[in-house]
Formats: sequence, C-alpha cells, structure tokens
Amino acid sequence: MRPLVLLAAALSIGLCLPVHAQEAPSPDGPPPASTAAPQPREDQDVETLKVNVNLVNVYFSVRDKDGFITNLHKDDCQIAEDKVPQTIKNFTQEKKLPLTIGILLDTSGSQQNVLPLEQQSGAEFLKDVLTPKDEAFLISFDINVDLLSDYTNDPRELRRAIDKATINTGAGTGSVTGNGTPRGTLLYDAVYLAAHDKLRQEAGRKVLVMLTDGGDQGSQETLKSSIEAAQKSNTIIYVILIADRGFYGGGFGINLADTGAAAMDRLARETGGRVINVGNNGKKLEDAFDQIQDELRTQYLASYTPTNLKVDGTFRTLNITCQKGQKVQARKGYYALADSMGNDE
Repeated sequence: MRPLVLLAAALSIGLCLPVHAQEAPSPDGPPPASTAAPQPREDQDVETLKVNVNLVNVYFSVRDKDGFITNLHKDDCQIAEDKVPQTIKNFTQEKKLPLTIGILLDTSGSQQNVLPLEQQSGAEFLKDVLTPKDEAFLISFDINVDLLSDYTNDPRELRRAIDKATINTGAGTGSVTGNGTPRGTLLYDAVYLAAHDKLRQEAGRKVLVMLTDGGDQGSQETLKSSIEAAQKSNTIIYVILIADRGFYGGGFGINLADTGAAAMDRLARETGGRVINVGNNGKKLEDAFDQIQDELRTQYLASYTPTNLKVDGTFRTLNITCQKGQKVQARKGYYALADSMGNDE
C-alpha cells in the first residue's frame, strides 16, 4: 500500500482550515467592480464572460419507465439556473469524452466480510469501463486515507492495487486526523480529498464510485463540505451501499439507514449520482456496477452561458427538465467560481 502523500498532507494541514472558508469561498477571478472606473467596469464584465464564465457544463442522464433515453436533442430539454431559464448552446451525448474515475474503498472493520466482493467486482468494473483515453485512481479509507493507485488506465495495475487493500481497524495506532482516536472511518475526508485534490483540475467527465456502509467516524470534513468539494470539481458521486451483516449483529434485518444511508443519498443526489443498496449480495454488487456503467454510456452534456455573469462564489441551483414522463439525473447546482463552473475546455 503506497502512502497517500498528497492527500495525507492535505488531511494533516489543509483540512484544518475553518469550515467557513469552504462555505464562503472567495473567487479568484477579476477585481471587484467597486475598484474600477465606470467605463473599464464594462470592459471587465466582458472579460469576465470571456475568461471566467464561458460555459457551464452539466452532465446528466435521462430515463423513463423503460430505461435510459438515448435519442434526445437540444430542444427536448430545458435548463433553469436559480429558476431563470437559460439558453442551451451545446447539447451532445457523451460516449467518447474522456472519463476520470476514482474508486473509494471502505476498508474499516465493518467491511471485513464483504471486502473480497468489493475487490472482485470493482476490478471487473474498471476493466470493462476504461478505454485507452480514460484514467482511474483508487483510494482506501478507514482510520487513514490511502492512495492505493494513482492515475492509470491499466486495468491490471488497478486490480493489483485493489487486491492489496486490507481491513484496518486501527488497533494500537492513532488516527490520522490527530484527534487521538484509534478507531474511525474517514469517509467524508476521503470524498473531499478525492474531489478537491485529485479531480478539481481534471477535465472531462469525473466520477467517484464509493463502496461503503455509509458510516463516518473521525473525519474533519463534513457531509456539507464533501458535497461542496464534489460540486466545485463537477464530480458525480455514486454510492454503493454494501455491509457486512455479521458486523451489525448477524441478522438479516439490518437497517442501513442507521449506518448513514440518508447522508449517502444526499451526497449522491446533489452531485448527480445515486445510491445503490446491495446489502452483502455479490450478484447485486455486480449489477450495481453494470448500472453505473450503463449510465456513464448514456450521459448527455448540456452547456450554456449563464445569464448571471457574476463570479461571486455563490451557489446556483440547477433544474433540468426534458420530456413528460422522463426523469433527469443531474447535479443540483454549482458554485460560481472562476475554476469550478464546469468549464472543461
């Protein structure tokens, strides 16, 4: 297991930043309008449009009762930002755009008996979904967050890395968070670091697939800040809820809601993904990966220049609708920052 040098540094240093610094980000775009003369101020607005705003890119999938819809056109869908209709400039089905995938593997004690299932199905998924222009990385999280494999498009290297993952309960060790607690599951820290440190500067489609029971213990990041990090990097999160029933008492009546399923549902929905609950069933786990693969192959990309040209760090809500009876799966919004408005060009 290779230490997560970059992410560990962020975890020990960067994650100690106050939460309010994430909630009220300061844009690093053009100077405030109040410092400019009236005429240059207009010029600055034009420059803001050209350099910082450009296009907001939104990836989404559409389905009805019969499955995914793959024949939609620009006029079939509408986008509203903060309830204001926007003009769609580009509309394509993205089958060939490069894909960057991060696999987040829960290796805490609660996953003891399901880790082999996760390793087998995860490796098969990466082998099937990756093309030569795609890349993937692998992170495990327990009391630490470890980079098992950095960016690669070699499925064999990824399989070797995922097979090396081991359960870590932290017996006799301290927590990487520095809080002195030897037990924990740094789920939110893992999401934040994967989205912020690994994916924010990447172009194209970005996806995190997390295998976990949804429980977090000891993270310095929160559900809110991990969602923000994913939204700012335009990353879609899929959560595969998988649990070791024996760890929760051995009964078949385990209620995954008690282990964080509600939080995982919010994490996925607000970033344009979804939760798939597989229990501890290997066949359901394989089906879950197949579903994610199908969605990635049927995604659309819609781009528009927002009517609100301010790059002020505020959160803008998005609502995409297509034809009657069709359900759209997309991120719930974005932050109006110069480097995170979804511009992949």
